[in-house]
Amino acid sequence: MKLNSARLLIAAAMLLAGGHAAEAHIVAARLGDFYMGVVHPLTDLQDLVLWSATGVLAGTLGAARGRWLIAVFPLGLLAGLFLGQVFGAASTQLADAAMMLAIGLLLAAAAQVPTVLLCAMAFAVAVIRGAANGADLAPETDRVLFAAGLTCVGYAAITLTMALTAVFRRTAADSATSWRAIAVRALGGWIAAIGLMMASLALAS
Repeated sequence: MKLNSARLLIAAAMLLAGGHAAEAHIVAARLGDFYMGVVHPLTDLQDLVLWSATGVLAGTLGAARGRWLIAVFPLGLLAGLFLGQVFGAASTQLADAAMMLAIGLLLAAAAQVPTVLLCAMAFAVAVIRGAANGADLAPETDRVLFAAGLTCVGYAAITLTMALTAVFRRTAADSATSWRAIAVRALGGWIAAIGLMMASLALAS
């Protein structure tokens, strides 16, 4: 038994010693600049959480308010890319955490957010994440193609998330205590918890 354990430890050590650094952005070399813009946000947990949370919040407020984000969110991504190029890369961890916390609390409270405030929050999320995505670009990357890919996936993600949330909530519109409404509020609580943990880590580092 001890001999088998020793062999396993030796094998594990050999595997670790022979390992090389992983290329996290291999999509840049394989897919091209447009598809790099499409895929890049899908490899970042902060993009996935924030984009989804923004779409869910808009979907809970109805189509009349949410439809503005179809234009606002892609424009915010473009603005973030531009600002990132002008002012350079900066850490967005604390800003990401603050937006997660705010959106999560609004979802958990089932708050009726005014259209102007919803658009302002969505634009802020898009600017922050657009700048963060642009910070990873290599000098040889075609910025126009990358921006086109990023805005396309942003448009698709926010529109589909809003539509799915609106359909999910439609049958629960007449009852604030239905399981669907409670599920959305619980999701908001989880998003707020993630934001709070991220903020704690950002402040502690």
